[in-house]
Amino acid sequence: MAARLDYRWNLRQVMASREMFQTTDLLEPLALREIRLSSSQVYRLVVDRPERLSLKILMALMDILDCSMEDLIEPVVAAQSARRRKVVGGSDGGVGELRPKRARITGADRLPR
Repeated sequence: MAARLDYRWNLRQVMASREMFQTTDLLEPLALREIRLSSSQVYRLVVDRPERLSLKILMALMDILDCSMEDLIEPVVAAQSARRRKVVGGSDGGVGELRPKRARITGADRLPR
């Protein structure tokens, strides 16, 4: 089975190494490259790990920070979640014997009409 890949977003660390400590420090340099983002969008770009990113923005960040894509995006192996197996007829670590029993209606239990 192939390893699942993930990535680490290092924009904040790269900015700090360039002595850019405010997220708004990117607003003007991005605007000079014709990329207009609100301060909240830039904040999310710096603080959160983006799931989607325009190549235009990525290229602008690399130009502004004078860095490579490898500096900003670090590939890592994703942590694998432990899968739980269902055990037929055995204890699965769940509620086990605490499950309710199905009611069975027999002739003696029926109500008269």
